[in-house]
Amino acid sequence: MEEQGYKENIQEREKYGKRASIFCIICNVILCLAKGTVGFIAGALSIIADAANNLSDASSNIISFIGFKLASKPADKDHPYGHGRYEYLAGFIVSLLILVVGVELMRSGVEKIITPTEAEFSIAVIIVLSLSIIVKCLMMIVCYRIGAKIGAKTISAIGADSRNDMIATTAVLIALIISELSGVNLDGYMAIAVSLFIFISGIKIVKDTLNPLLGQAPSKELVEHIKNKIANYKEVLGIHDLIVHDYGPGRMFASVHAEMSDKMDPLVSHEIIDSIERDFSENDGLMVVIHYDPVSSDDAIVNEIREFLSELVKTINEEMSVHDVRIVKGKENSNLIFDCVLPRDISKTEKEIRAIICDAVREKYPGFTCVITFDISFLL
Repeated sequence: MEEQGYKENIQEREKYGKRASIFCIICNVILCLAKGTVGFIAGALSIIADAANNLSDASSNIISFIGFKLASKPADKDHPYGHGRYEYLAGFIVSLLILVVGVELMRSGVEKIITPTEAEFSIAVIIVLSLSIIVKCLMMIVCYRIGAKIGAKTISAIGADSRNDMIATTAVLIALIISELSGVNLDGYMAIAVSLFIFISGIKIVKDTLNPLLGQAPSKELVEHIKNKIANYKEVLGIHDLIVHDYGPGRMFASVHAEMSDKMDPLVSHEIIDSIERDFSENDGLMVVIHYDPVSSDDAIVNEIREFLSELVKTINEEMSVHDVRIVKGKENSNLIFDCVLPRDISKTEKEIRAIICDAVREKYPGFTCVITFDISFLL
């Protein structure tokens, strides 16, 4: 049942992704032919460049279509986590093509300024450009909605590109109208202005689509959701060492350590952990592996020291935490052993932090020697 739900989720994404891609391919091919014809007749470089942009967009849509098709392939021996990152790769390629369009449009604008030519103003030009704006607006809305529905950055990138095209075509239309009324040729200048907007927008889209490929940290919303769901199980006393791996939309895996009382029957603890893992799999489509950490829950001194250490590290950095606190008693001295989780952007060194903690423990609890293991958080 879990596997069936997982497959349905992947198939749903592929269905919506392919439909959006095909819709955009058809729209862009029609716009390319219409603008290209009118642009050549009118002698307007900006319109011809806009037509070429639509042809490039159609190529991007084809890449998106292929990306969704490849991403839906099931896991195999060489790719046990599936092929979901093909979707991220397709989105990255689309974003690069947006940058190329921006550069080419700027080059064409500069050439138009250096060697200006008069563009023919006609009703046909107005009609084609106006229809183009309407179609691109429709494409933007469709892609943004589908991208948000299935969480697809590739489709969202196409939506952003459609928005850019709508703005570019609007600018071209405004330039032609102003040129006709004032006699000043703004074709090249408007092309440069639009190209700058497209290029800046393209850089942002490149970053958004590249980050998942580089292994970006999970969102705060996802982290809080995982923490809260596990915390809802009253037998879990605390969690730490949460790591999330993203192998593509619908293919996320996580591992976490869950602290439970060492007095609990191990078989009962194991069953609770299995229940939590099933909960994530069935209701979130998230494969979670939980490591069981037994902790002393009724040792007064251990609980007191754990509370003291938790408050102490917060004075160093709000994002710091401690876990696996235990005491190993000796004849003359006892070792206070625990792990300390550090955020990646902390300014103090491990040596400085160790000194602060050890001095505070020595003052509060004479006879204890700190044995600290530092961990680096993989979260935001």
